[in-house]
Amino acid sequence: MGSLTVRVMPRSGRTGVEASTDGIVVRVRAAPEGGRATEEARKALAAALGVPVSGVTLRRGRRSRDKDFELAEMTEEQALQRLRG
Repeated sequence: MGSLTVRVMPRSGRTGVEASTDGIVVRVRAAPEGGRATEEARKALAAALGVPVSGVTLRRGRRSRDKDFELAEMTEEQALQRLRG
């Protein structure tokens, strides 16, 4: 089990996950209201990692653009390899 810190960019033109040397950016279409952007980011991250949505849970950052997600099925290094690979 590991955790992954990402920056969520709400109100983007499309949903997607980008990994670079600066970190992980999750772009979502949803507005940051009522947790919708966070939930869309959680689903996008799970899809990008190839794990069930239930395997990605928010750990910290409910009201922040910087969020920590807990990963049930992989370590941080494994997640970064999948996202960058």
